[in-house]
Amino acid sequence: MQAGQLTQAAAREAVERLYRAFSSKDVALLREAVTPDWQYIPEPPGQKPGPNQMIPIFADLANALPDMRIEILDMLTQNNRVGVRAEVSGTQSGPLMGIAATKKPIRFAIHSFHELRDGRVSKTWHLEDWLSVFRQLDAVPPRMNPRV
Repeated sequence: MQAGQLTQAAAREAVERLYRAFSSKDVALLREAVTPDWQYIPEPPGQKPGPNQMIPIFADLANALPDMRIEILDMLTQNNRVGVRAEVSGTQSGPLMGIAATKKPIRFAIHSFHELRDGRVSKTWHLEDWLSVFRQLDAVPPRMNPRV
């Protein structure tokens, strides 16, 4: 193993800690899972790198999907990079991207690539399948709907 290269088990542990932080919307756990200069791409508007950029997002998720779960379906590790295919599920109990609460259950795919440094996530490239969410809720966020 090359210097600086993580074992597959250590990489899995680091990434699973990140997903536990998201599932529980736990900023303290997020601070343990990521580096202080963590980059989340695409970066939330107006936010600086680091775990604090997730504080407003965690608050929104806690309101919109209080029972949110993230299930990791596949994880591929190569050197200090980890690719993840996962599924998010929950009940839309509060506003989500401007869509009023529907009480409908939703499930959607997320795909992420993570770069690790010193046993923590230092960079995340992330995509969510929001079109699937909008179809399940039978709604489009007001700012995306040309008829509103």
